[in-house]
Amino acid sequence: MKPPSKPRSKPPRRRVDTPLVSRTAGRFHFLCSVIPPSLVGITLAGCAGGAQPGEPLERSGDEICAAGRLFHTGTRVVLWLDPGGYDAYRPHRWFQPGLAGPAEAPDRIARYDSVRKRLPEDLAERVRHRGWTLEDLQRVVRQVVVHFDACGTSRRCFEVLHDVRGLSCHFLLDLDGTIYQTLDLKERAWHAAQANEGSVGIEIANIGAHSDPAPLAAWYGADEEGVRVTLPREMGDGGLPPGFVARPRRPDPIRGRVQGKDLVQYDFTEEQYRALEKLLVALCRVFPEIKARVPRDRHGGLLRQAFGSEEDLQRFQGLVAHWHVTREKVDPGPAFDWARVLEALQRAGVPED
Repeated sequence: MKPPSKPRSKPPRRRVDTPLVSRTAGRFHFLCSVIPPSLVGITLAGCAGGAQPGEPLERSGDEICAAGRLFHTGTRVVLWLDPGGYDAYRPHRWFQPGLAGPAEAPDRIARYDSVRKRLPEDLAERVRHRGWTLEDLQRVVRQVVVHFDACGTSRRCFEVLHDVRGLSCHFLLDLDGTIYQTLDLKERAWHAAQANEGSVGIEIANIGAHSDPAPLAAWYGADEEGVRVTLPREMGDGGLPPGFVARPRRPDPIRGRVQGKDLVQYDFTEEQYRALEKLLVALCRVFPEIKARVPRDRHGGLLRQAFGSEEDLQRFQGLVAHWHVTREKVDPGPAFDWARVLEALQRAGVPED
């Protein structure tokens, strides 16, 4: 039973499209509006100029970055700029900083592209000479590609992407719901082949889906409260908060068919779903071309195989699985709850068309 609600003032409204804004500067403007003019010059010299040189710009810790502008999500986000963040801009390996190129491509320096391909000529010319504006980026980004990372934790995922394979993804979503943004969304991350041009990528920590359930035994066990994730000993704490116990949202393994294969997988955590819903709402509001829909088959059900043609893939606007991009992939697997995610977007007023 909920305790009786207490009267409280209405919380301040926060716009999702808020750019880089200093709260401290806002306080200066407020003081300038209420202090008598005769005292302004005495108490707040230079107030009319807003924020003062060297004054720190405060953040809430829930922001994502697109074309250099920050947008609230309502959930914890660690940027590549932050302590503990994962920086896909770095040319050297993250976990072996004395080495440069990734293990599988030692001559490769960058793990991303600054210019997206297949742009209209006028836009391509503008981006080449002036860089990305948010308005230009909004013309291009129309999809979110959802992956499982097959690594189990975001720390291991970044190690494999950055240090081993020489790839990248805009977001990593860890077991505890922490979102790591590794690149500005203006960059063309290398996460989904031909879908990279118009998409944002999200790698969700999960060991993946398998034809044989045996690999799951190394990652899942049980305690008095039910099924839990059990990290292999060599991974230590996996970069997760002390004491955090990750549990699949549904305790039983989920079986399903993807790309014509029968697969089994444990569900993602409740913390991941909650964070993902908020991130997707923010992305759909920042990029209006991303719609609240998923690819459907001719019967109206979720399409469980790759698009029939690249043209169909490029035209689609909404959420796609990695398996929709290529027949070689099955992520995010049969356990991913598409209906829940779509319902969250629809409740937030994200249009389907």
